[in-house]
Amino acid sequence: MLELQAQGALNINLVTPLHFSPHIIEAVTLAKEAGLTLPIVCNTSGYELPEVVQKVSSVIDIWLTDVKYADPALAKELSYAADYPEMSMAALEVMHDSVMSRGGRKLDDDGRMLQGIIVRHLVMPTHADDSCEVLNRVWNLCHNDVDVSIMNQYTPNERMRAAGGPLSGTLSDEEYELVLCHADDLGFENLWWQEGGTVSESFVPAFDATGVEGPALKLRTARGNATDACAAGHAANDATTSIPDTQTEE
Repeated sequence: MLELQAQGALNINLVTPLHFSPHIIEAVTLAKEAGLTLPIVCNTSGYELPEVVQKVSSVIDIWLTDVKYADPALAKELSYAADYPEMSMAALEVMHDSVMSRGGRKLDDDGRMLQGIIVRHLVMPTHADDSCEVLNRVWNLCHNDVDVSIMNQYTPNERMRAAGGPLSGTLSDEEYELVLCHADDLGFENLWWQEGGTVSESFVPAFDATGVEGPALKLRTARGNATDACAAGHAANDATTSIPDTQTEE
């Protein structure tokens, strides 16, 4: 964290980190004692235990949280988590209480957020009505204490396109505009939205470990190489077997 600060980073962004919450509290506390002044961002899906959010909130300056669904049936259908609406709003309430107890939303002179909450919501094709209900709930709880980012970048993968149905295509401009207008009608002032060019498979990883290199993969590769070498030694007179290398990209 201190190295990132020295390199000119604007914040420290912790992505889906709360299963490490005790370590986060310790690490951030030590870093601040050593001179860290950057805002700490917790970048989360919103599916968090309120008690964990409460525990770690003392070291979090900015909450960047999703609120994906209002309807439990839709949450179950798309994310296998019928309790997501309840859990995400309970977590958001704790985030809101924590930030407001320290003075609420704060920006520096350049407009950079120093403290606050940004609620993200991805509008799904044919589910603009649920998106509007998400906005209703966020407004009723937080009003303009939060920034709201409404996204239109849903990109169906090959499996979804092959399956057909409402999620095989992208969000229509009409659906997106409906949700944006609803946010305006509610009164959100700190509203972020997206314009063209957000739907692209170039933004979607292959989810096949490409570009991922860590101790677990190195260990597995090392074991595989050792096994291959042993097998080759016992079968020196057999035909040569070609074993593909595991490749990673930075």
